[in-house]
Amino acid sequence: MDPHTPTGDWPAPTAPGPLDSTVLVPGSKSLTNRYAVLAALATDASRITRPLVSRDTTLMIDALRSLGTQVIEEEVDDEPSWLIEPLALRGPARIDCGLAGTVMRFLPPVAALADGEVSFDGDPHARNRPMAPVLGALRDLGVELRTEGAEALPFTVVANGSVRGGTVLIDASGSSQFVSALLLAGARFEQGITVVHDGKPLPSLPHIAMTVEVLRDSGVVVDDLDANTWRVEPSEVCPVEVEVEPDLSNAAPFLSAALVAGGSVRVPGWPQFTTQAGDAIRDILDAMGADVSLDRDGLTVSGDGQISAVDLDLHDVGELTPVVAALAALADSPSQLRGIAHLRGHETDRLAALTAELNGLGGKVTETDDGLRIDPAPLHEGVFHTYGDHRMVMAAAVLGLRVPGVVVEDVATVGKTLPTFTRLWGQMLGRRD
Repeated sequence: MDPHTPTGDWPAPTAPGPLDSTVLVPGSKSLTNRYAVLAALATDASRITRPLVSRDTTLMIDALRSLGTQVIEEEVDDEPSWLIEPLALRGPARIDCGLAGTVMRFLPPVAALADGEVSFDGDPHARNRPMAPVLGALRDLGVELRTEGAEALPFTVVANGSVRGGTVLIDASGSSQFVSALLLAGARFEQGITVVHDGKPLPSLPHIAMTVEVLRDSGVVVDDLDANTWRVEPSEVCPVEVEVEPDLSNAAPFLSAALVAGGSVRVPGWPQFTTQAGDAIRDILDAMGADVSLDRDGLTVSGDGQISAVDLDLHDVGELTPVVAALAALADSPSQLRGIAHLRGHETDRLAALTAELNGLGGKVTETDDGLRIDPAPLHEGVFHTYGDHRMVMAAAVLGLRVPGVVVEDVATVGKTLPTFTRLWGQMLGRRD
């Protein structure tokens, strides 16, 4: 946790006027944890520069260490840098997943390559997050597992050092992470792996594209030409030396601030091409009335305080929903957010949480089968509960720019992906405290 991050309740600051700010957003959580997993499976040491340092990524590094991987955390030119030395994967080991979906889902296939038992558990709410597709696939591949009844945390992987691999049929409609988890370890399986999705449309397809890209960066052959089918050939995993892109989803609340408060906010280092789902915030903010400009120096969003209503399918970018919902609550007419039923299985039931908290401040939000209808209404002061969900903190901060007296409960939960959030938020607003 950043030493400047407050704990407990946090009064969200209102905007002092139009903004003119530059925000340096730390590295992508999704990329950081994917690179870390592949580095632990590689043939030699890898260097990851500008990784995100947060609760989720720390849990990942600690988990890999518990499996025998050596991780040296350094600073190079005042930026975080990790040197990851792959060693023989081993048990016994105990892995704390916290609330990190990337840890609880990406690491069981990796643990199956270890020699010995590896137990998994996490925060109380993590035990409610779906795990059955990954666990079922591992059983189909001959991996022995012990659970306590439900196909969820806690469980134990009883590993013998190898996985035969082959073809698995799964329903990954609850999370794209189920596919990514199997692909990331698949090159080390004896026969590689072919993952076939059979179910409702997959959410967050850009995250699977991200997984395929980092695998190819590591020299792994991936065939993704057929819809809902991915084939990873058995091979060595090459070490990498990479610099992690800024986390574009974590940039969303800062860029949204320009729409709420007026003025401009810039995020340097925005990639011209990326597989990060958060890149969609550019088109979303444009649709909501912002002026959006991307050049080689980064992304700039400008606004005049007016927010247009939208009708959006956020199926592939569900992680942006809390911030977009906050903007919609401040818009000029009703908005519809669709395609996000899967958010009921995230860190919390995000649809229910957003409905309860926005309505608690005077909003008019109706939960639908697959999303939210948001009718703007005058909002008032009050406590915005966060349910241990980092994205709820970000949504509340956006509301607080315009609504005086919004108090964010348990603001430290934002440390899951952005421990420096409150400090960066204050700097954006020109505050010195």
